[in-house]
Amino acid sequence: MRCNKRKIYDGANFFTMVISALFVGCAAQPSYRADDAPLKTVASVDVERYLGRWYEIARLPNRFERGCEGVTAEYVRRDDGLISVTNTCRKNAPDGDVKVANGRARIVDTASNAKLKVSFFGPFWGDYWIIDLATDYSLAVVSEPKGRYLWILSRTPTINDDVKAATLAVLAERGFDTSALYYPQQPPAPTNN
Repeated sequence: MRCNKRKIYDGANFFTMVISALFVGCAAQPSYRADDAPLKTVASVDVERYLGRWYEIARLPNRFERGCEGVTAEYVRRDDGLISVTNTCRKNAPDGDVKVANGRARIVDTASNAKLKVSFFGPFWGDYWIIDLATDYSLAVVSEPKGRYLWILSRTPTINDDVKAATLAVLAERGFDTSALYYPQQPPAPTNN
């Protein structure tokens, strides 16, 4: 595959370019997973419960989210059966300039709903595998088959130390280098008045 080296972003499209490049694979992203065994997903995902807002608690380093703080992902069912994906990044601080990327996702493993493909532009789709999920859908871990990318997502901007430790232990068992994780700053959760 030949990568297009042109700068294809401006301020408004920065985050779109970031996520798109991640999934297209133009950059040589290292694997952060030592285990050669196939990466397993969760057995089952109730898509309707999975929809909604997620806060990025941690991620493996990648050049596409450099400087991103206050990262969120919002998933909403579309009329055509796909899922609308809205990723938001705040540059350099939880109250920094907002960059938004809009994309779409489709389920590729309908037996479990745990394997999806995500696209932020054109015909390019990348793997989005749900590899861990709390029974109450309060926490999710997303990766891709080679372990090059990984995100810990929560329904709240922070998680407690026990949940964090348990999640890191599961990831270490699966061969991930958890010492490489980056923890973006998150603003306080919005209050419902």
